[in-house]
Amino acid sequence: MSSLAVAVLIAVILVLPVAALWWWAHTRRGMGSEADRATLRTLHEANRAARPLREGLTEAAAERAVRSLRPLLTAPAVALSNGHAVLGWDGPGERHREDVLTAATAVLEDGRARVDRVSCTDPACRLRDVISVPLVVDGSVVGTLHALVTVAGAPVIKASHEVADWVSGQLELAEVDRRRSGLAEAELRALRAQISPHFIYNALTTIAAFVRTDPDRARELLLEFADFTRYSFRRRGEYTALADELQSIEQYLTLERARFGERLRVTLRVAPDCLTVMVPYLSLQPVVENAVRHGLEPKSGPGEVVIEARSDGADVRISVEDNGVGEDPRRIQEALDGVAQADSIGLSNVDMRLRATFGEQYGLVVETAPGAGTKVLMRIPRFAPRAHPNDSATHYGV
Repeated sequence: MSSLAVAVLIAVILVLPVAALWWWAHTRRGMGSEADRATLRTLHEANRAARPLREGLTEAAAERAVRSLRPLLTAPAVALSNGHAVLGWDGPGERHREDVLTAATAVLEDGRARVDRVSCTDPACRLRDVISVPLVVDGSVVGTLHALVTVAGAPVIKASHEVADWVSGQLELAEVDRRRSGLAEAELRALRAQISPHFIYNALTTIAAFVRTDPDRARELLLEFADFTRYSFRRRGEYTALADELQSIEQYLTLERARFGERLRVTLRVAPDCLTVMVPYLSLQPVVENAVRHGLEPKSGPGEVVIEARSDGADVRISVEDNGVGEDPRRIQEALDGVAQADSIGLSNVDMRLRATFGEQYGLVVETAPGAGTKVLMRIPRFAPRAHPNDSATHYGV
């Protein structure tokens, strides 16, 4: 064998394994990238479908959700139904709505998934089978997911079940949101009923005392009272800007200063960047009223309420502190836990609403002791998903 042939043979022996390894690695990289892209596409479509589903199984939500559910199932057509009507359809073949509705009615009756043949005489139609899977919330069938395919094979049937389970989970979360919103509204109604009689009585009594001695002052106080009650009993929105809540508190304190005179001092320290943060409606005013009524009213001599708000990372930290008579910490904790009834106006109500709205970590923190005054702290997320500016009333300057 010539030296040239030997050299070529050695080169082949050395290079071929390296070339094979490079080809294998390159192929795997390509496969991995495609798998990654497929995963990202799936997550993207799931995220798009989740948003409307969190609104519940309505026609508007279903119409938006099916557009992303069809790519997840890779089916020619996908539909959502509440068992009585087809709420959303994506893909061709809407003439088969009756077939889907018939299958949905059967699923709603027995709660079991099924595969039915589509009644179609068009040889060009790709929709031959409809896979119908129940959507379950709290153990009850609330609707159905339908995949319309050419052949209902095992892979697409399994995929339909998996997607239906995921859709059911989103609808469960929507139900939790609805109940939490209903609870918050019920607590707000209870809070209005709790704080109003005591304050209204004191305010009107104070105004009446000025009617003969200082009619102009009585008129001013009456206007403040009207504005305060208008804010307290409004029906619009679960949230309000901190500036609005502080404006209402200023009206409340104006009326209380008329009653207490020099005995009541108020200090307000609010960072300007905190004024626009959205807070649950009537979340701060009851805490201030509690400080005045139970902290300063029983105190002999003058007293002070200090209201502060400042940024604390992603939250706004708000505190209401008084140098009044204080309270037994165990009594306050029992009131917050709902174990015992207390005279502390609204504290337990506000605490429950904050936890229900933002999470357990956002409950009230109360620092108090007999004779040492009381300090109530709350944290509000600066950007809460469900708190929108258009829920608030007109903002006031503070």
